[in-house]
Amino acid sequence: MKTAKATLLDRRSIRRYEREDIPQETIDFIYEAIRNTPTSYNGQQFSVIDVDDQAIKEQLYELTGQKQIKTCRRFLLFCADYNKIYTLAAAKSSEMPDFPMTADGVIVGIVDATLAMMSALTAAEASGLGTCPIGYARTAAPEAIARILKLPQHVFVVCGLAIGVPREMPDMKPKQATDLVIYHNTYRQDDMTKELLEYDALISEYNRTRSGTKTENDWCNHIISYYKEAMSYHTLDALRRRGFDIKQ
Repeated sequence: MKTAKATLLDRRSIRRYEREDIPQETIDFIYEAIRNTPTSYNGQQFSVIDVDDQAIKEQLYELTGQKQIKTCRRFLLFCADYNKIYTLAAAKSSEMPDFPMTADGVIVGIVDATLAMMSALTAAEASGLGTCPIGYARTAAPEAIARILKLPQHVFVVCGLAIGVPREMPDMKPKQATDLVIYHNTYRQDDMTKELLEYDALISEYNRTRSGTKTENDWCNHIISYYKEAMSYHTLDALRRRGFDIKQ
């Protein structure tokens, strides 16, 4: 088992995996870490679908284009989930408010599911496995993925997590300096442009010199290109089709 420091600071996204199975005791540890995730109100507004069926992984790969989905041993999909509370409220004849139909309700489900993913990621990494979070599981084809996973209403995929024995060990990507990430008492009031330009240049240098595929990408324009692509996702419409008709 890795130390907490090594688990958190040496982590990198793994996209190529060995065919080796994951021991059941390790899977059980990951499950327990997920179950112990802190959630809003202890409402546990999330659920997880663990996909080990290769045929289903292949279908998900075809929809997302993310090769690590078909090569990993386990692909976990973390969902915001209000189906369980709706089901129990109906059984107890309790009046269910429209909280899931509010922006805050959707955010609560997203936060809970994301915290659960980080619990799983940390447990897997501590066990010597490789991981890769995959946001395209949410945005690539939400209706098709919901059908494959047989999701009921009031449940939607937030993110996926590929898990397996690493076949690669990519270079560590540079992250923003602490002063660009953590502020004290209030948001930074000074001009951070110089530091951001320096980080942008650092990413450009990393992309030009890293092992494996090299690019000329900087940080700013590369991320903006993702934002432009995401403008076509129509996530609000997808949420409404999952039963989240957001009112406020």
